Amino acid sequence: MTVKERIAALRARMKETGIDAYLIPTDDFHGSEYVGEYFKCRKYITGFTGSAGTAVIMQDMAGRILYIGGFCCMNDEQTIIQQVYAAKENIQAADQLEGTGITLFKMGEPEVPTVHEFLKKNLTQGRCLGFDGRTVSAKEAAELEKMLDENGVSLSVDHDLAGDIWENRPVLSCEPVTELDIKWAGESRADKCARIRKAMEKKGADLFVLTSLDDIAWLLNIRGGDIHCCPVVLSYLVMTKTEIRLFANEKAFQTDVLEALEKDGVTLFPYDSIYEYVKTFKKDKKVLLCKKKVNSRLVSNIPADTRILDEENLTLLPKATKNPVEVENERIAHIRDGVAVTKFIYWLKKNVGRIPITELSAAEKLYEFRSEQEDFIDNSFDPIIAYGKHAAIVHYFATPETDIPLEPSGFLLADTGGHYKEGTTDITRTVVMGPTTEEEKKYFTAVLRGTLNLGAARFLHGCTGVNLDILARQPLWEMGEDFKHGTGHGVGYLLNVHEGPNSFRWKIVPGGNAVLEEGMITSDEPGYYREDGFGIRHENLMVCKKAEKTEYGQFMCFEFLTMVPFDLDGVVPELMSVRERNLLNDYHAQVYEKISPYLNEEEKEWLKDATRTI
Repeated sequence: MTVKERIAALRARMKETGIDAYLIPTDDFHGSEYVGEYFKCRKYITGFTGSAGTAVIMQDMAGRILYIGGFCCMNDEQTIIQQVYAAKENIQAADQLEGTGITLFKMGEPEVPTVHEFLKKNLTQGRCLGFDGRTVSAKEAAELEKMLDENGVSLSVDHDLAGDIWENRPVLSCEPVTELDIKWAGESRADKCARIRKAMEKKGADLFVLTSLDDIAWLLNIRGGDIHCCPVVLSYLVMTKTEIRLFANEKAFQTDVLEALEKDGVTLFPYDSIYEYVKTFKKDKKVLLCKKKVNSRLVSNIPADTRILDEENLTLLPKATKNPVEVENERIAHIRDGVAVTKFIYWLKKNVGRIPITELSAAEKLYEFRSEQEDFIDNSFDPIIAYGKHAAIVHYFATPETDIPLEPSGFLLADTGGHYKEGTTDITRTVVMGPTTEEEKKYFTAVLRGTLNLGAARFLHGCTGVNLDILARQPLWEMGEDFKHGTGHGVGYLLNVHEGPNSFRWKIVPGGNAVLEEGMITSDEPGYYREDGFGIRHENLMVCKKAEKTEYGQFMCFEFLTMVPFDLDGVVPELMSVRERNLLNDYHAQVYEKISPYLNEEEKEWLKDATRTI
């Protein structure tokens, strides 16, 4: 069927079920950043392939609405990331939606109503808004219900209408589940569960409902492959004081994994059966869950007289604060990754203009270098290899249609990462491919100064990313410039490359201002983007550590984990302070010490020059 035919079929199902407007977000049942093929209902209905956006299908309006910019996500970090993607995806959506009859609303632009505002204006007394409650958080559904109740509008949340008309819908992923050995995890499954049970007891909770896939994988020390670039397992979990129920596809589990789980008190049940199980919760029990994370259908199935404690997942902070074993493993992972990326930069500089290289072929070459490293598993996200003006599009992804050749001039922005058994990496380097302008070097240097200054911060415990973000932005702010995205995000351990709650940003946002704790790994990635010109971003991952303790309190600091040189061909030393040059020189000395033993003589000689004192 064409897009118009799919929409017509959907509207027919809406009429049958008495639904006047149907909402299709970009989300699975777990609020994942990436979603599997089974969950891509918005893509199926609209034809738009981008990662952010919400479709609103009206029964009695000629136009259908597609919002770009994120909506009703069950993952706060996902919402932030989607907003970053919006600029690129507005262009993509305009092309893909041409001739479909769908109206594009570009979220965040002047005079563009939000999804909520649009629905409130266009749904009147007696109308009904429908959506698959498994794809909308309980918090979002409650806000919609409250808002629309003022208009006399009802909600219908039990129908997967897009799925009803989806011909040859892909099946749910069922990739093999593996155990993460304690030598990688640093803490046993039994000990983690005991910690969470103690937290439940402190909260006065009888049950803990967990549906975010990275949290479940962390708690049970399991990994899978059900979500693109995220080694997690499609599952739900309910923990009580005496048992743990894991709801997942049994076919994904080998006998030895099942036996190990059962030994630790984890019993497997069918994936979808949780929706019936929660109906059995007793009214005298207290259920702890996070309504921002758990989908609305699941929450609505919990008996109304059961008390719900709506709080952050008990796993959130323990997962984010890496233990000493995880931190040491991450250091190893970043050396392996540093070798691969350093080899890649050397290869680029040696071969650009001599052999054909494009954005896509460069990404393939980098994957090849990573694949040569011990314990490499896969990319931690789709690689961003953006040359020239493409780098000015924040989080641009090359496609066969947009792929361009690299030339021996200007900048190449490479934002990539890998999963290793020792952990997850995320690194951006802006590589000087050849002659550049003084203006380009000025901004290259300013961004690098921001990266170094944030990485060198010393601060009292209790600070958040909001307190420190100015260190990364100051060089640009002094010029009246900015990079219009967050400065850093938390990173999981062989899990999601975007992980809360730690982050760096200058704006205070609800729930986004976590205290920086020892063991948290956060990216440090300021940038600068000149539309239709060039783009620059420098990114290191760093782990938060304790520094000295004085009469004023516990001081904290950061340690760079990423070990790859910054391109000195783009640096103007005269624009840096003595302190900043020393920071760069000291970092480069570490890079040479840790990476050079794994290079051949030619590469080693190049790295010696690339990390020279300035």
